[in-house]
Amino acid sequence: MSTAFLFSGQGAQYEGMGKELYDVYPVVRETFEEASDTLGYDVAALCFDPNDRLNLTEYTQPAILTVSTAFYKVACQEGLKPDAALGLSLGEYTALVASGALSFKEAVSLVQKRGRFMTQAAPFGSGKMVAVMNAAVEDIEAACVQAAAETKKIVVPANYNTPQQIVIGGESEAVDQAVAILQEKGVRRMIPLNVSGPFHTPILAPAAKELAQELAHIEFSTMTIPVVANTTAKVMQEDEIKTLLERQVMSPVRFYESIATLQTLGITEYIEVGPGKVLSGFLKKIDKTLSSHRIEDVETFNQTLELLQ
Repeated sequence: MSTAFLFSGQGAQYEGMGKELYDVYPVVRETFEEASDTLGYDVAALCFDPNDRLNLTEYTQPAILTVSTAFYKVACQEGLKPDAALGLSLGEYTALVASGALSFKEAVSLVQKRGRFMTQAAPFGSGKMVAVMNAAVEDIEAACVQAAAETKKIVVPANYNTPQQIVIGGESEAVDQAVAILQEKGVRRMIPLNVSGPFHTPILAPAAKELAQELAHIEFSTMTIPVVANTTAKVMQEDEIKTLLERQVMSPVRFYESIATLQTLGITEYIEVGPGKVLSGFLKKIDKTLSSHRIEDVETFNQTLELLQ
């Protein structure tokens, strides 16, 4: 049996995430405390108490990273360790922590800055994202090219979540035009997403540039397990980590192709580690035969331990 940990991305956050395991396991509390010491504010309060900051990208990203890393640590403590890792967008940083390439302290500081850069590059209302359901990938890509040419504005596929769900994003006028083109082709189901910005599109190029400057100061360590990159859907090579993280901010996330790569590595068990169950849902849409589990609270953690140990 080979196991991959899948780490949550932005959008999975909710008030109270991590509280149950925080109350039970000292290593979870220690992870939160390390994050608080690094960032200069109370991360437990950010995650557990009612507040206006949890959904602000600059705070969302370190919060989810902290919760996911804490869950990873408690899983390892209980004898559950990954043979490979994959994270959705932001989750790629947790995957790198799990691989040993990046320390948690460096990661939580870096994603705080990443969130700030992304907000500055794509402030709220600067564009939109729409999930296109049950349409051919080729039709979606062609509609984006046509809409961009007609409006002279940006629209591209941003997330290849499952073969049946591709998210497009960009400037509002271009996204609307792409939606209209797809409607003309007979695509019936398209869902506007409640997101803070059109992430993983070229609009984020300024954020990628600023992130590259931060990455230049970080020394990545040797990875102990393979990490599949969002941008290429291939196993990351150590000499390309910085380039891939820079590109990832403004490039599409290739999730279902990344799962296919994990399958070629012999992965048989998939554990979603972090808040929410978005990735488990994607897995079911990608391949119903995949064996998936979750670590989000005491119940899901105990169920996963019981099944896999």
